Amino acid sequence: MTLPDNLDKLRSQMSAAVKQHWRAFLFEGILLVILGIAAMLVPAFASLAVTIFLGWMFLISGIGGLIVTWWARDMPGFWWSLISAALAVLAGLILLARPMQGVLTLTIVIGAYFIAEGVATIMYALEHRRELSGRWSWLLIAGLMDILIAFFIIAGLPGSAEWAIGLLVGLNLMFGGATLIGMALAARNT
Repeated sequence: MTLPDNLDKLRSQMSAAVKQHWRAFLFEGILLVILGIAAMLVPAFASLAVTIFLGWMFLISGIGGLIVTWWARDMPGFWWSLISAALAVLAGLILLARPMQGVLTLTIVIGAYFIAEGVATIMYALEHRRELSGRWSWLLIAGLMDILIAFFIIAGLPGSAEWAIGLLVGLNLMFGGATLIGMALAARNT
């Protein structure tokens, strides 16, 4: 079999799986939309919840890293692995001990990310305006929107820390849920 034949086979198998389980995708989509709306209605709570979740993730992964690093202490890079795992534990403990300060820090990081992403997208659009013909302007607009979002987040600090993460997570959940709902309904109708 050639690669295109494999891709066609994979596509048909995926389509069959989505059609068979369309109700599960619909349920998950509705649940994500509800959670997204809830996060947007109480963004401060959602921001705090995300920060606490990340704190636990850092803590658990750091402890796991310490255990694995100690177990494989004869491997090259032992000290770097040990430092990395210890930093993850420290980051988790700080986020869990002081979650409101963690929300502020994560908001600053998100603002910086949107600036970097916006600049990169704008540069990509400008560099590919010949190859992308009429579509490059959409990339340019997306990059400008990223920078505008970053401006609102950073200019509003520290107050924006209360709503930025929760709002962005809520929007992500809502659009992801809407996508799953659309996919489930399209699979049901085929």
